[in-house]
Amino acid sequence: MAEPADTPMADTPMAGTDTSPGVTTAPPKKSQKFHELATATISAPPWAYAHLELFSSNTISSSSSGEELDALQARSYCAAALKQFLGVRGAAIHLDVLRVEGRECWLRLPRDDLGAFAAAVTAWQGTTQDGCHSTLRIRGCSDWLGTLVGRQAQDRLWTG
Repeated sequence: MAEPADTPMADTPMAGTDTSPGVTTAPPKKSQKFHELATATISAPPWAYAHLELFSSNTISSSSSGEELDALQARSYCAAALKQFLGVRGAAIHLDVLRVEGRECWLRLPRDDLGAFAAAVTAWQGTTQDGCHSTLRIRGCSDWLGTLVGRQAQDRLWTG
């Protein structure tokens, strides 16, 4: 028996290595024109902020500015709301009064307690003194103080 002779075969390119004009390659990376010095991401800030307004029956019935709020009164009203709604746990929530201006105040509190604080202030019935009923209203809450201050400026822009 005779051995079969080798058959000549044509060279074919392997799959995926075709360099025909229809196949495009990724362009070379461009060099950056700036150098990044540092990057930081704050995903969960430790503090949250609340903007509160004193709402009293004097301000509803008369056009005058009514009763003004001070830091001690703001802290007292918030403590009463927290203690009534959450008991001892509410009384233990740390509050910092950042600023009081007229009937408005800005507070700083631990971020984890913001939901409980908002619920307590919303549910609080307020206090009555000398026939005047006073309560707190939440104007805004945020993880960033700048967003609350910005809201106040937006309100002034549209209301004059």
